[in-house]
Amino acid sequence: MNKLELVEKIAHDADVSKTAASRVLDCFIETVTETLKNGDSVALIGFGTFKVNHRAARVGRNPKTGEPLQISEANIPAFSAGKTLKDRVKSV
Repeated sequence: MNKLELVEKIAHDADVSKTAASRVLDCFIETVTETLKNGDSVALIGFGTFKVNHRAARVGRNPKTGEPLQISEANIPAFSAGKTLKDRVKSV
């Protein structure tokens, strides 16, 4: 499912226009992004948690040449599924 299909599904299920559903989805994505940029997490009980994981700097290898190279540290967005979501998906 892509974003357009998700907007259509939300609009149909919530009985709102596609424009309204699109604005709500865009606002949700922007809010989660801003929250993660500020170093906080977003917990949706029963669904999951969006958070930021810190990846330390390390030495890697160029797969083509085998030469070592320095990989800098980074903050990586992550999602951890909640128990309810895991259970519902598992039962399918």
